[in-house]
Amino acid sequence: MKRNAILFVLFDLTTVAFFTSCGKDKEIIVDPTKPQGAFTAAKSGAFVEQNATGSKGTAQLGTDSDGTQFLKFSADFTTNFATGTVTVYLSTSMTFTPDPGNGNPFLRLVGPVSKAGENYFRMDPAAASKFTHVILWCGSANVPFGYAPLQ
Repeated sequence: MKRNAILFVLFDLTTVAFFTSCGKDKEIIVDPTKPQGAFTAAKSGAFVEQNATGSKGTAQLGTDSDGTQFLKFSADFTTNFATGTVTVYLSTSMTFTPDPGNGNPFLRLVGPVSKAGENYFRMDPAAASKFTHVILWCGSANVPFGYAPLQ
């Protein structure tokens, strides 16, 4: 009887210790669309407005603390969002030059931007060094909204 009481107390203490140590962990959610740790810019450039769209701000190409490459638009970034979104491209020049028959060697689609202010675009895989400009392109109007030379 005494032995059963001792086993019961040991089981009870073990159970309490197990559940109290496992139940206190705090869940950490990592957003893969944003840099982890510090963002370090390798290249940057100011947007040059085209077609009276009000495009302004800065584009930066760099890496986060994990070595993942991102394209960042500054907090003062803005453009004309009358069509809803503007498409962002990396380019080998300031001119939008699609060449789909040859795989668009002069452009790399980054993605849409639909809000002013700070924006991050994860570059996976990392952008090739041949890309020297960021282009803001409005596909519905078929006109450039601006470009930023990356230096």
